[in-house]
Amino acid sequence: MTDQQAYIIVDIGTGNVRVAAASPQGQVLGVAREDIVYHKDPLYPDALYFEPVQLWQQVLRLAREVLAKVPAASVKAITATSQREGIVLLGKDGQSLTGLPNIDHRGREWEHIMQDKSRIYQLTGRYPTSLFSAMKLVGIRERRPDIWAQTASFLSISNWIEYQFSGVARYEHSQASETLLYDVDRMEWSAGLCSAFNLHASLLPPIAASGAVLGNVKADVAGALGIPADTKVIVGGGDTQLAIKSTRPAVDDMVIVSGTTTPIVKITGTYTLDNEERTWTSRDIEPGRFVFEANAGVTGLNYQRLKEIFYPNEGYDVIEKELAENKHTFCMASLGSLLADEEVSLTRGGFIFPAPVSHLLTRGSFVWATILDIACSIAKNYRILAEVAGHKPDYIWGCGGGLQSRVLRQLIANLTGKKVKLRHEFQQSSAVGGALICNQALQLDVQMNETTETVHPQDEAHFAALYAEWEKTRGYFRNMN
Repeated sequence: MTDQQAYIIVDIGTGNVRVAAASPQGQVLGVAREDIVYHKDPLYPDALYFEPVQLWQQVLRLAREVLAKVPAASVKAITATSQREGIVLLGKDGQSLTGLPNIDHRGREWEHIMQDKSRIYQLTGRYPTSLFSAMKLVGIRERRPDIWAQTASFLSISNWIEYQFSGVARYEHSQASETLLYDVDRMEWSAGLCSAFNLHASLLPPIAASGAVLGNVKADVAGALGIPADTKVIVGGGDTQLAIKSTRPAVDDMVIVSGTTTPIVKITGTYTLDNEERTWTSRDIEPGRFVFEANAGVTGLNYQRLKEIFYPNEGYDVIEKELAENKHTFCMASLGSLLADEEVSLTRGGFIFPAPVSHLLTRGSFVWATILDIACSIAKNYRILAEVAGHKPDYIWGCGGGLQSRVLRQLIANLTGKKVKLRHEFQQSSAVGGALICNQALQLDVQMNETTETVHPQDEAHFAALYAEWEKTRGYFRNMN
């Protein structure tokens, strides 16, 4: 019997580490995951870090766990994706010093050094804040001289994972877009941006395109995992970009990536900016394309936390059943989702329902209101993108674990007036995107599963009224801030 070919895709999210095995056809063969361990840095008001050595040991452990599920598989390639904006600092001998996740804001105290934020937006495609990698470096420089004195370079987390596998340090274009040191239109590091943050260009590694082959896996890693010595290590990309790739979109398509957060993006063929500086523009992992984005924020995380409160011991199938039976839409929520046209995010949120408490109010009412809040924030950000860049197709692609909810898929269709299309294995979009990248790198022409599900809009007038009620609810909480 011929061994099954497989790829290993490492995905470092905001909350957890995932390692997947996938076939060249995009079938997910196995997944293993663990939570990332973060530590507070007491020298800053809002700083988190992780230990790179610990994260790497998690990756190796999870890779062995996944490989044990597919013992007959022959591993041909490895690639990685990760949360954007997160970085790992490297020392002069290539050693890993510290890891700074996307949720680390140690640079916030020094945001004033950015003298011309509009100019930075023009070059980087995003309004600059402490979220982005350059400001994390500034925070280290200003208050951690012990680490800064050792720092010779840095990598995105996914590129660092590839470096650990291959020994080759390269920064991929979609990840470089998140640093504030990269000219997105010109597709290169920017000396002017380095000057804006007083960072030396020597910190910046060479850039490589997604799908480039870094080389064979290091011998010690191949031995530790029991994989062939000629397994190729492939440059991946940002987690949003890999998820987008799984849908195989065309230029002018819109894609919703529903995970811990929910980016809503339009694929463009030209560098597109918003005059009001509300959006992000990044390099796509496909040559010559850009990702024009608004983000609905911590949507999936809200849903997960509400599930833990109301459905701690039940599966998502129970939730979906109760949501489908919920005929009472009087409970509304605003739970901190982000809108591109709001300068300040909401810091207060909650539920609003008629008083006194109705006997019709159930736990399903609260979760339904949460999902409506997610869907409305997606619809609002979609409208902003369409207003700036247009959108003619009658459909939107969807992917990511959040869209496992049939109710959410239907609400998005109803509120946008667009069909929502999902491909096979849409829940594991990063793994499928990684398989496509590996096929590309190995120059394999593979027939992927082209099965799609399409959700059609329904009862749009009714949901337009619900959307108006949601906006009113959001206004109540906005006035509390």
